[in-house]
Amino acid sequence: GVEVGPQPQGVARADILDKMRKIVKHGLDFVQLFNEGKEFPPCTIEVFKIMERVDYPRNKNGEIIAIIHPKLQDQDWQPLKNGDPVFLTLDGEVIPYQGNCTVYPTFINEAAYYEKKQAFVKTEKMKLTARHLRCSVS
Repeated sequence: GVEVGPQPQGVARADILDKMRKIVKHGLDFVQLFNEGKEFPPCTIEVFKIMERVDYPRNKNGEIIAIIHPKLQDQDWQPLKNGDPVFLTLDGEVIPYQGNCTVYPTFINEAAYYEKKQAFVKTEKMKLTARHLRCSVS
């Protein structure tokens, strides 16, 4: 499957559809070249590994008491360091990120995740190295 976004539920966006078409085309091109016996050299890629799902601050009744801070909104995949603002309470208090390492939040303030009690996901940036690849079947 291919998930391309973010975009609101029930909304069709031409730019997102174009990105999805390009991703699918690249995938099909790879499969064709692989099946033709093309050898792909070793490579290193940057990936983001999920560390933790972070909920909104809540009161004792389970109600959300803070929103995503404006400086974090729309900053998916950008570094979040200790002390950076994360939430803003309804009283105007800033709640900073408290962590011992830089993380890369994603799915920030996604409407589909409110019911899952998820304000964003913390990820860590990693590099993966792939060996050369070649189809062994002729």
